Amino acid sequence: MLTIDVLKQCLPQAKVAKLEMFIEGFNETFDTFEMNTPERQFFFKQKTAYESGSFNFVEENLNYKAATLSRIWPSRFPPEVAAEYGGKPEKIANKAYGGRMGNGPEATGEGYKYRGRGIIQLTGKDNYRACGNALGKDLVAEPDLVAQNPYAVLSAGWFWDTRKLNQWCDKCDVLTVTKKINGGTIGLEDRKKHFEHILEVLKHHANG
Repeated sequence: MLTIDVLKQCLPQAKVAKLEMFIEGFNETFDTFEMNTPERQFFFKQKTAYESGSFNFVEENLNYKAATLSRIWPSRFPPEVAAEYGGKPEKIANKAYGGRMGNGPEATGEGYKYRGRGIIQLTGKDNYRACGNALGKDLVAEPDLVAQNPYAVLSAGWFWDTRKLNQWCDKCDVLTVTKKINGGTIGLEDRKKHFEHILEVLKHHANG
């Protein structure tokens, strides 16, 4: 079982209060999705820390200025439209995510209701439904649970499992894990930099 002391050694940059909040979720996720080796646990912890700003963010920040909206979603937010939506997170989510990923049209409010939550952000009604079905919890009816322990972590475990990432962890394939999650190599050098240290901590813990 993962302890808070081991988690702090692996992720010294994360706030202790955040690690303590999610330790239960980590252990449940490791059991549920067979993350039962130091390599699998390393990749999962390292990736989720990267995605969540060291576990400080469990909900998507959609407070974008108009210029940023036009850059991120140019087809949905051309300058004349972005001026109307800038700085209004709920309106932004409803337009950006409305009518896709299983969400109803913008007017239904489902884009915001099923915005990104969890330590790997679960987004869209279809994903909330599929994840909830896998975990035995109606996350469509209770989407806020995905920002809370243990579902903030379990939802990330579901994402991990659907992409069959454990097999690449077993090969210590940093490149493939990064590509499978990000579609590119964002943060790859940083992952390689910390890989050996964190893996050594986990191996020591496993052998202890």
